Amino acid sequence: MSEPFTPSRDVADLIAIMAALRTPESGCPWDLEQTYATIAPYTIEEAYEVADAITRGDFADLRDELGDLLLQVVFHARLAEEERRFDFGAVVEAITAKMIRRHPHVFSDARDLSPVEVKRLWSRIKAEEKAARTPEPQGGALAGVPVNLPALTRAVKLQEKASKVGFDWNDPRAVIAKLREEIAEVEAEIEARDAKAAGEEVGDLLFALANLARHLDVDPEAAMRGANAKFERRFAHIEARLGADGRKPEGATLEEMDALWNEAKARERAAE
Repeated sequence: MSEPFTPSRDVADLIAIMAALRTPESGCPWDLEQTYATIAPYTIEEAYEVADAITRGDFADLRDELGDLLLQVVFHARLAEEERRFDFGAVVEAITAKMIRRHPHVFSDARDLSPVEVKRLWSRIKAEEKAARTPEPQGGALAGVPVNLPALTRAVKLQEKASKVGFDWNDPRAVIAKLREEIAEVEAEIEARDAKAAGEEVGDLLFALANLARHLDVDPEAAMRGANAKFERRFAHIEARLGADGRKPEGATLEEMDALWNEAKARERAAE
């Protein structure tokens, strides 16, 4: 019979629990079946749940979600340890070395830097690290952006790389002009009744919106999460107001729901 585990603040105990879960014969059948590939979607999901807890300001949930995300790191490290590639300690060693290396203004002799200079220094050191790993050119200026990133996040990263070689606007108002151009192209395809082409133009429009967010130093994913939460709040107000009269949205007109939407919007602004 295995030794009993109790809750602990020691990360070593979490590593031991994962080892027990992955032990053949006595471990968990589900955990034993997992691979890097099957666990990866959960890793992404947990990162999003961390971001969601932050957006909601729910710190009890944030504590739990950070634990779930840490579990993902421990799980991947355990898989690597079983294959004699690296272990959790090596992961910690790699990130501590990286943080020391990328912060010479804290741990070395580069002092009195502004936040902009710190960001520039971080980018330079990161580029040097990447060049040391892959000394040969790997596919041009846009190479190295993971394809499985959220689409808006990946758009921003592609735009940042293009900007480094001079392919960028210097003024966000130029991006707004591009947005107007893209909207006109969407309208033209709608008039032409070409659904496929309209869909492609919508993609271009979204790409331009991500570019505007980048120029305004706004995270488009965070902005979209905020917009989704706002929509949910205001639609819940519509449902609640109709429900007070024994009605449902499907039994109301668009004009009635739009009026209630504006009511919710006005209440939010009054509460700010």
